[in-house]
Amino acid sequence: MDALADLTKIRRLTHRETRLIVLGMLLPVFIGSLDQTILASALPTIGRDLGNAHDLPWLITAYLLASTAMIPLYGKIADIHGRAFALRIAIAVHLAGSLICALAPSMLLLIAARAVQGVGGGGLASLGMVVLGDVAAPRERGRYFAYFAVTYTTAGACGPALGGFLADHLHWSAIFWLNLPLGLAALWVTTVLLRGLPRHERRHRLDVIGAILIVAASVSFMLGLNLAGARLPWGSPVVLALFTFALIIGALFVLRLVTAPEPLIPVAILLDPVVRCSFIANACGWAAIVGLNIFLPSYLQSVAGLSPTDAGLALMVLMVTLNISAGVASGVVCRMRHYKRLPIAALVVAIVAVVTLAWRAASLDLWWFEILLILVGAGFGPLPMLTQVALQNAVPRHQLGISFGSMNFFRSLLGTIIVAVFAAIVLPGTDDAAQSYVAVFLADAACIAIALIAVLAMAERPLQEEP
Repeated sequence: MDALADLTKIRRLTHRETRLIVLGMLLPVFIGSLDQTILASALPTIGRDLGNAHDLPWLITAYLLASTAMIPLYGKIADIHGRAFALRIAIAVHLAGSLICALAPSMLLLIAARAVQGVGGGGLASLGMVVLGDVAAPRERGRYFAYFAVTYTTAGACGPALGGFLADHLHWSAIFWLNLPLGLAALWVTTVLLRGLPRHERRHRLDVIGAILIVAASVSFMLGLNLAGARLPWGSPVVLALFTFALIIGALFVLRLVTAPEPLIPVAILLDPVVRCSFIANACGWAAIVGLNIFLPSYLQSVAGLSPTDAGLALMVLMVTLNISAGVASGVVCRMRHYKRLPIAALVVAIVAVVTLAWRAASLDLWWFEILLILVGAGFGPLPMLTQVALQNAVPRHQLGISFGSMNFFRSLLGTIIVAVFAAIVLPGTDDAAQSYVAVFLADAACIAIALIAVLAMAERPLQEEP
């Protein structure tokens, strides 16, 4: 370890040093979030161009599956070799996947390339929260969290509009060509700005077997959802075999968690009730927002008759209000003694807004649609900040990378399942598209309600003053 690493390990970083490190992580976080939603409005165009519309949901789920499986591994690699090392691996793999996507001549190859892209994307979107835990104490986290919140949600909300614009006016492959200059810029920026990052490496084992098991179980489950109801009956032997295989492999994964010397997801961390509540609230809340980001453009095109570009632009208000809400909450929540009250009240607002969206799905005026999106964004904004502060406040520092990796893993895994479930609901509903989206929106509201219950059950421990 060099002199700078020794120095930053024993002294507290200044506000300027911390801000530079945080700024260095924003571009990778932006790219990782953007690629989760940028294809949403471009999917119909890609399906027509490649002559395969039915497998389009796999362009989303392949990315989410790959990134989900890799997130805990990135957390452990970051704990072993440092955050910057893990980040460089993620950027390089993401660049390779983007290049293959841009050149893909068929749907099958494009889906495979999206999986490669997701392997890198898992590190891009998750390592920022680990770095923030290294440089900011739980009580000070809100001072810098707004940077990540604005970047992550802006990228996710801009994705459908940007993807629709590129597909309409250039070519869908431009979506992936765009990642090449962005990725190279991220590689340069992080190399320069992360030099002063504190070093806390420890020896860990990488649970490759656990990663293989969870990937196999997740892929089987998603494939069963993709086939059931659309191509095959729910009770067909193929669908039942896929679900049975997923159940068996999932049980083996749980057994691996209990018996492995150092499992993919540390069981000891999950024994803390605050950690469990943080995981559940974060996963359910983000899964609901990811589901809306991906399926609202399709709703606006199939039910409201908007173009891909207009559908993407209609979602911009969700980004704006979510950013404002997250920014305000970042400056307020950590300074409150009862820091759960604001997120609890906000989540109630979000649930009511999504339920209203389901109620009026068949005849919703566009202005009312925008008002409901404002309420959803404002209601969700404080939740990510609360769950991350509570997690950092509950775990020891040497398990920070693994802890945030596990939180992001559960968030991405549930988001992937939600996307697959929503796709299974929408695809069979071609005769009555509005009714299918009613079911989607009600399921989305249920996800937020579970997040609310987890927050209510979470203990309010005093926030630590030191990183």
